[in-house]
Amino acid sequence: MSRHDLSGKQVLVLGAYGFIGAAVTRALQAESATVQGMVRDLGQGSKILPGVSLKQGDLRELLVAQDWQDLLTDVDVVVNCAGALQDNADDDLEAVHHTAIAALADGCMDHGASVVQFSAIGAGAAASTHFLRSKAAGDAALRASGVPLWILKPGLVIGQTDYGGTALLRMLAAVPWVQPLAYPDTPVQCVGMQDLCKAVTDAVAGHLPQGTYDLVEDTPHSLAEVVRSTRRWLGFPETRFTVALPPILTKAVAELADGLARVGWKSPLRSTALTVMADGVTGDPEPYRAASGLGVASLTDIYATLPCAREHRLTAQMTLLMPLVVATLSLFWLLSGLFGLVSLSTASDVLIGAGWSAPMALAGVVFWSLGDIVLGLAILWRPWAARACQAQIAVAMFYLIAASITAPDLWSDPLGPLVKILPAMILSLVALPMLDRR
Repeated sequence: MSRHDLSGKQVLVLGAYGFIGAAVTRALQAESATVQGMVRDLGQGSKILPGVSLKQGDLRELLVAQDWQDLLTDVDVVVNCAGALQDNADDDLEAVHHTAIAALADGCMDHGASVVQFSAIGAGAAASTHFLRSKAAGDAALRASGVPLWILKPGLVIGQTDYGGTALLRMLAAVPWVQPLAYPDTPVQCVGMQDLCKAVTDAVAGHLPQGTYDLVEDTPHSLAEVVRSTRRWLGFPETRFTVALPPILTKAVAELADGLARVGWKSPLRSTALTVMADGVTGDPEPYRAASGLGVASLTDIYATLPCAREHRLTAQMTLLMPLVVATLSLFWLLSGLFGLVSLSTASDVLIGAGWSAPMALAGVVFWSLGDIVLGLAILWRPWAARACQAQIAVAMFYLIAASITAPDLWSDPLGPLVKILPAMILSLVALPMLDRR
């Protein structure tokens, strides 16, 4: 990668702790730029980008030029890496991709700042998804403002870390024996994170002419080929055959993923992502080649220069297993609570035998049974999932200690009611790091 001296540049990166944003922030710092990151969550941002100057900001609340005044003070270039896939409780595409970006354009004109905008392949007013249409509306607002502007439209981004499309590729590559795929023949052009960051630093340095560029490799691949390359890079064995999911199953998967998004689980299999994939991820590499003097690395070259270690394989496997782990924990605690209520008299007899009064025993069984049901439901709500795991571990530990004191005979019970708590507690411990968002 060519080096630039950006020591005189003040750069504001929007969405700085995202998959692309974090890489761009580090690349700009490596070129000596003074970088500030705008993030929704300062705590999360400081964990991902330690040592980076961060400002709290939410595009859903920056809807007029005046809202941007403090953020744009002394800023030379804004790099917009922020975005959302679908509308939900946390994301508003029209605000994030269009209204806030139009306000940003006005604010940048007032402050004399330029903009590097990350858009998307296929963005257009008549595109098939609200995601692409809203991206196109933001692009149009930036162009209409007259602000100095670079619009970058990356293909499928391959990076060292995993998020979004990269996480999906690795999760699919971790499926053993058989490769299930929706749209296996759809054409895809990729771009490595290193080339993407180079385009940004070239733009900030003024070495890339203003304009709109597709950041894509020269030759498209089928999605099946991209997944096979990812599988080889990860070191997983080749599958025996590929199974193309029928449209009705693909639609069902998308609807399920959309439903899970309503409770906070932002799956890369949501309907927008699958619609975009069905359309293909292809662009024209020539304008960028003509402007920069070179193209971007091919998929083969990207993976050839990208180190792979055990943690990448482990993360891919854990991403694949996480839905099963969460579902199992939810089912275990729900059934534990329901069985306690159904077998109320039997369960309370155990406590009565340990010296409890009948009313206290009944009240205790009902209380803890309802608590189990709450824990089984709480882990399904994504914002509470990690805390629910912690509570499950604490409650399981309490059960083991309390039962060992009041009813030690349960350890030798043929059905093993106490023994079974141990693997459930361990599964909650395993789930905790899997639930870390970034």
